[in-house]
Amino acid sequence: MSGILDLLGSDLGKTIINGVAGSTGNDTNKTSSVLTMALPVLMKAMQRNASTSQGAEGLMSALNGKHDGSILDNLGGLFSGGVDEDVKTDGSKILTHVLGAKQSGVEQVIGQKSGLDAGSVGNILKVAAPILMGVLGKQTRQQNVSSSNGIGDLLGGLLGGNSAQKEQSFLESILDADGDGSVIDDVAGMVLGGDKKKGGLGGLLGGLFGGK
Repeated sequence: MSGILDLLGSDLGKTIINGVAGSTGNDTNKTSSVLTMALPVLMKAMQRNASTSQGAEGLMSALNGKHDGSILDNLGGLFSGGVDEDVKTDGSKILTHVLGAKQSGVEQVIGQKSGLDAGSVGNILKVAAPILMGVLGKQTRQQNVSSSNGIGDLLGGLLGGNSAQKEQSFLESILDADGDGSVIDDVAGMVLGGDKKKGGLGGLLGGLFGGK
């Protein structure tokens, strides 16, 4: 199975990147950088949330309902004339649920690495989050994932695609810096190289995502 970063390099991914950039008024290359960093982080956070039976059931319910993948059937309509406010509101709720109190820190760090302010990153993620959920919903149907037990495997497969192996070990570190199971602990310090004990993850991120 292809990883989520392989998806971003596909024709569908380019359509998503261009559409999100246009609808949020941001540079295409910077939008691509934001999504390249943010989507694996969001998916890893979802995987952590789905490690509990309640979290997995909640995610499966969303993927079998509102986020069944149908949003991908008419991306042209989604992006033409500006993205509907209902989609952005939905995206905001997804981000709050997935990232919780860590959301602003994630947006600030990704903003610094991509050259955008945190507000612009937030706007990009509000549009991208429902699309990401649609991708997961479509994959759920294509792979006949029918139980909450299978959703973690699905997320793991998308995170562990051929081009995402380095990102996987990086995400494991960034999502739980101090080993306490808390999602995205110390994200700012780690990504920006503040935690020297962790082996210079700031440099690793720069290498992975083309930063300096």
